[in-house]
Amino acid sequence: MSFDLKTTVQPDTELSPQQKKLNRLIEKIEQQKIDLAAWEKAQNNIQQYARQTLIPAYNELHTVLFQQLEQLWKHLHGGEFSKAEMVQLDEKIQHLAAYLKDSNALSAQQASTVEEIDTFYQQYAEHTNAKKTKKKPFVETDFRFESAESDQEETVFDLFEDWDSTQHEQQREQAKFKRQQAKFKRQQEKREQAEKMAEQSLKTVYLKIAATIHPDREQDESKKIEKTEMLQHANAAYEKQDLFYLLKLKIQIEQNRGTTQKGLTADQVKFYQLALDAQSQQLDSQIDEIIDSLVWTENAKIAVQKSKGKLQINDLYKQIDADTAAIKQQLKWEKERLKYMSRVKGLGMLLENGAI
Repeated sequence: MSFDLKTTVQPDTELSPQQKKLNRLIEKIEQQKIDLAAWEKAQNNIQQYARQTLIPAYNELHTVLFQQLEQLWKHLHGGEFSKAEMVQLDEKIQHLAAYLKDSNALSAQQASTVEEIDTFYQQYAEHTNAKKTKKKPFVETDFRFESAESDQEETVFDLFEDWDSTQHEQQREQAKFKRQQAKFKRQQEKREQAEKMAEQSLKTVYLKIAATIHPDREQDESKKIEKTEMLQHANAAYEKQDLFYLLKLKIQIEQNRGTTQKGLTADQVKFYQLALDAQSQQLDSQIDEIIDSLVWTENAKIAVQKSKGKLQINDLYKQIDADTAAIKQQLKWEKERLKYMSRVKGLGMLLENGAI
């Protein structure tokens, strides 16, 4: 808005602690509005940058992983493998199918293949669990009399030590993600409460301004024009739900009337404090929503969490570059792994070394 709000601030020595806090909050909101404008301006640029760098790398990685899935599924049904090797193949195929299930980089036919394989392993797991429950094996069995088959399975698990480590890491990340979801839920509830408070404050402040100005009652023509302009800007701010602008306008009106020469009353300070808090929370949530829309990877989520609200626009560009480099490195290894998987002999080498 072009209308210039010239609110004056009393010397700090004349202000109560509550009024000083109010002034700091006003300054904070001014900065938040500047930050929000910067994030809104940068949002499209960051998304475009990610589409040019990060997304293509992700798409290529998912394509290679799908090719691995196809090769392993083909070998599983056409080759001869020991039971230990079959365990490794099943585990890897199941892992790939679960990972690719939500991929947007695959064609409809590829996605259908992934869904079929994932469903197969889910049904197999349910069937196996049902059989285990039905058998109810004795837990007191002496370890000295375990079968050779059991010993073999333990050896297979040893080969999968690295894979298990990855699984544990994924479980930790999933637990962390659940905690983040709970945190986001609490933030959302707080955000909704702040929005309700801001909505109530918005209407209250607007009505107070309208009741105070009354251009039609003004006899002085110049003051009537000034008040009419104020009311027009108040109407525009109300339509845009700009509580902060309305609050500053209300303070200016009070200053023009000389009602703040002795300082704001305790009730006024309390009201402005609540209203400005609501506005500040709204601005924070708007910035958070923009940042959330620009976060694609787990590393980026962790970076945002660690920033504790101090994330800079340039930080996201750096994170996109770091994620892209990491994906390209993984892509390099996955392509090499695919070469081995394409041949039975090469697959055998991967299985032998637990590197599948």
